[in-house]
Amino acid sequence: MDVLTSMTPTQATALWTGLMVVLLVILGVRVAFARRSGKVLLGDGGNEQVLLASRVFGNAAEYIPVAVGALLALTLLGASNYILHILGGLLFVGRVIHAAGLSTKGVTAGRLIGMSLTWLPLLFAGAMLVVHAFVGMPHG
Repeated sequence: MDVLTSMTPTQATALWTGLMVVLLVILGVRVAFARRSGKVLLGDGGNEQVLLASRVFGNAAEYIPVAVGALLALTLLGASNYILHILGGLLFVGRVIHAAGLSTKGVTAGRLIGMSLTWLPLLFAGAMLVVHAFVGMPHG
């Protein structure tokens, strides 16, 4: 835990951004493997496994850039490493849980928990950014 608490805000943002980028690449590779095994060159070819892998990747690709942008903006505005670790950690864990939950058919607890762990930190980060626009955030 000392490693996390001793990080600067920039390092905290780099950690969570890097992990989310790696997750996105892993999910993209899963799409490529699904296409290869299904002999699909473009799109999903009507193959359920390719469609599912593409949707898991697509969902992550929709939320991760927004999460990274929010973390970067908060870092530039002087948010503490604790706030960045909490938000980044929740977002990353939420994306991993959601990807696992979405990788099966039907509504799963993983999907619900994963989206909650994505939406709540994004909502909190959004609120912090809007408040900062009017009030400011202490630096340091």
